[in-house]
Amino acid sequence: MTIEVIVVPDLGGVDSVEVIDLAITPGARVELDESILVLESDKASMDVPSTSEGVLSRYLVKEGDSVTVGTPIAEIEVHSVGDPSDSGGTIILSDVESNSETVRQNHQNDVKTDSIGRDVSDEVIIASVPDTGSSEALEVVEVLVSVGDKVCEGDTLVTLESDKASMEVPASVTGTVIELLAFESDKLSTGDPVVRLKLNKADAVLDEDNGAGNSVEPLLDPPNESMPNFGTDENVTIAKRAQTEAVALAGAIDYSSSDVYAGPSIRLAARELGVDLTHVAGSGPRGRITREDLNSFVAQHISAPRVPSSFSDNMTPQPEVDFESFGPVERVGLSKVEILTARNMQQSWSTIPHVTHFDDADITELESFRKSLSDEAKAKSTKLTPLAFILKSVAIALRVNSKFNRSLELKSNEYLQRKYINIGIAVDTQRGLVVPVVKDVDKKGIWELAEEVHRVAEKARQGKLSVVDIQGGCFTISSLGTLGGNYFTPIVNLPEVAILGVSKAAIKPFWSGNEFQPRLLLPLSLSYDHRIVNGADAGRFMGDIRDLLSDIRQLTMF
Repeated sequence: MTIEVIVVPDLGGVDSVEVIDLAITPGARVELDESILVLESDKASMDVPSTSEGVLSRYLVKEGDSVTVGTPIAEIEVHSVGDPSDSGGTIILSDVESNSETVRQNHQNDVKTDSIGRDVSDEVIIASVPDTGSSEALEVVEVLVSVGDKVCEGDTLVTLESDKASMEVPASVTGTVIELLAFESDKLSTGDPVVRLKLNKADAVLDEDNGAGNSVEPLLDPPNESMPNFGTDENVTIAKRAQTEAVALAGAIDYSSSDVYAGPSIRLAARELGVDLTHVAGSGPRGRITREDLNSFVAQHISAPRVPSSFSDNMTPQPEVDFESFGPVERVGLSKVEILTARNMQQSWSTIPHVTHFDDADITELESFRKSLSDEAKAKSTKLTPLAFILKSVAIALRVNSKFNRSLELKSNEYLQRKYINIGIAVDTQRGLVVPVVKDVDKKGIWELAEEVHRVAEKARQGKLSVVDIQGGCFTISSLGTLGGNYFTPIVNLPEVAILGVSKAAIKPFWSGNEFQPRLLLPLSLSYDHRIVNGADAGRFMGDIRDLLSDIRQLTMF
């Protein structure tokens, strides 16, 4: 018999990863390339396969540990042909001496043992927070056990979360919860107690002797005359392996709310998307839910036909309040536009992980130039507003930063890259908010855009927009105009991936490098879909818009 050490393979450039799941019970047999544990980084998860066939002797790491390339993680006993340990009934002297020493020590310490010398005494232990890799305290966002619950080794006790990550605190032993030491909203750090567990070794020994219990007996084939006599090491190993596989299968089928097999990043993404993981089928080892499973589930529900009676069908029911008891009231039905807007906003907010980037554009020279054209605008019977310049700047930025002109196709794991640039502008009307679309913005000049903005805005206010007028948008601009305010968080308009919010410009002191100067600054708010756009993309996109608006001479260069 030889011992083979499994190490962390090449991680593809990632410095360190976290151990999120120990997939095999020590003592169980593993096949070649069978997953023995799961590692996870901020961006992805990976299974570490066994490089040999044998028996998993022990793990050299525990769940929650951070490991790097080459770190030893497990030991596997590899039995070569003719190895004495493979022969049935062979007695190894070292094993006998070890058992004798155990019995002697148990007798001296008055430890409760069974007939073959195994420790069956009860023990109380405290489960604590493993190394979090940070000095920052994490908030308890979910307590998954209650007093009296029986937990197995590896079961999640609580879920912790910081601003950047989420982690689960697993049980290191099998036992019964006798006291909760942490509760939701508590702040915990490495080593802080979570629960108190009563380790009943007698039950553990009984489970070892009798298999997984009555709950998995139907999954095992009943004994028959052709089954071998459980008298050799080899046959015992076969029986235990069958029981282990049955327990794993039963665990994969039982998706209760506290026993979902998924990593911390998957749980965090599910909470952000409002997805109940108990309804998601896992395709990973032992039914583990992968990122692809979650994305597929979300895509299916987005594309599934729904006929809701109102936009609030999928929302948490509001408590009924007798408003009339406080004073006179009036019930007014929502317009069709308001119902559609509310429904679409709810869907966008619940399915898109929003991030908003804020910045200011210096439009002092732009405003001076625009006002100098007031007589020409009157001659053309149009209004030259800052929105025409903003439209042109956004169109150029979309051409340079093509990622903002995409749409996600989660069902096929693709994105669609548009080759045209149509921009929607949100217009406030008496019937509600509507978004007419200005087509081919990148191909039109400032005067043409000014006329187009004036035309579609008037049609929107008069309720004369056609279906063609509101279709085909790639990006949306929501301008508060002169209503005031500094910044806000606009909601992305599906299936687009970003939206620009424009607030009221104001004179503010600006440091030129030598002195403060009064400048007209325009607040901009860029909300984007973090599934396809990251912070660096947003910074570059907003920087291009800011530079173009600050020096409109650059508009002539594109």
